[in-house]
Amino acid sequence: MRDDKWLLARLDHLWSNHFSDVAQINPVFIRFGRYARLRFGSIRLDRKTKKTYIIISGMFKDGRFPQEIVDHTIAHELCHYAHGFSSPHKRLHKFPHEGGVIRRELEDRGLIHLYKAYREWIRGYRKELREYYRVGRYLHKR
Repeated sequence: MRDDKWLLARLDHLWSNHFSDVAQINPVFIRFGRYARLRFGSIRLDRKTKKTYIIISGMFKDGRFPQEIVDHTIAHELCHYAHGFSSPHKRLHKFPHEGGVIRRELEDRGLIHLYKAYREWIRGYRKELREYYRVGRYLHKR
């Protein structure tokens, strides 16, 4: 079972090796949140304390989910931080996912392998979800 220390180590690894040009100009915290099947990660800035919080779905505590998918989720949120969303950095785009900016950012930072792993994984995951909800609805109608 993964814990918040493991998550912090993944954040440190990604930031040190791929986002080292992005200054951490405010405190940034990361932790697992509630179990969420559809929202894998989020980032928010507490305007009062000026602290940034990255929350990763508690679903990813389970080691059966590939580390690449967790790393992709963290890197995705770091892209938002670098682009000025939920951070004190200057906002670089009008919208956080404007025109495939996350994919380009990951590619520029040598993380395209995470993006590709995520795209491949999400196809199978979506099929599992469709089956789960299809069977679940069927069972509930009985």
